[in-house]
Amino acid sequence: MSSHDTTRRTFLVRAVVGAGSVAGVGLLPDASAQTVDQHQDPKAATHAPGAGHGTFFNAQDAATITAFAERLMPGAPGKPGARDAAVVNYIDLSLSGAYAELQDFYRRGLTQLDAYCRMTHSETFVRLDASRQDAVITALEQGKARGFTWPTAQAFFETLRTHTIEGMFADPVYGGNKDFSGWRLVGFPGGQAVYTPADLQNRQAFTRAPMIGLQSQASNSTQKT
Repeated sequence: MSSHDTTRRTFLVRAVVGAGSVAGVGLLPDASAQTVDQHQDPKAATHAPGAGHGTFFNAQDAATITAFAERLMPGAPGKPGARDAAVVNYIDLSLSGAYAELQDFYRRGLTQLDAYCRMTHSETFVRLDASRQDAVITALEQGKARGFTWPTAQAFFETLRTHTIEGMFADPVYGGNKDFSGWRLVGFPGGQAVYTPADLQNRQAFTRAPMIGLQSQASNSTQKT
């Protein structure tokens, strides 16, 4: 893992912890909303729900989002990245739910992204090596990527970065943060069933298992009924 990757990971983790937004409740979509907009691109609608994509993204777009998010939050041995946390699944579900108004934003953004990559590197984004992917992302972030009209290069970058953070650290019920990987990364214990008086007075990091999310609670409730 390069020093560039480490710096990026550290920045995103600190941004989340510093903002006190690990759970991200105010930003989350309704993961149960699975209906695809009837006006979307027909090729996207032909893909049935599956692991990592299917409610909105086709396979090609899912691969691009996965690669982009992984460069924003790269994994390392013992440290989960965007791919490990199933960030693409979070974004995919969101675009068929609470973020449905961003469907055209993503379609056009992805089309412009690959057009820029072909113009600059003669390949699509997913076919570039990590260093060239980073160069493309930097160009977007700085607004220097040519050929972007709407969304602008910076707007597309900022939106994807925000959604990557949400997919890493939101409750797993929303499709990301697989196996609580994002919460474990920042030392967030999730919703515990009980906190004892000793727990509340302890000044050390809280590490007791299990970590319980809304997804686990919903599953347990279903089994009891």
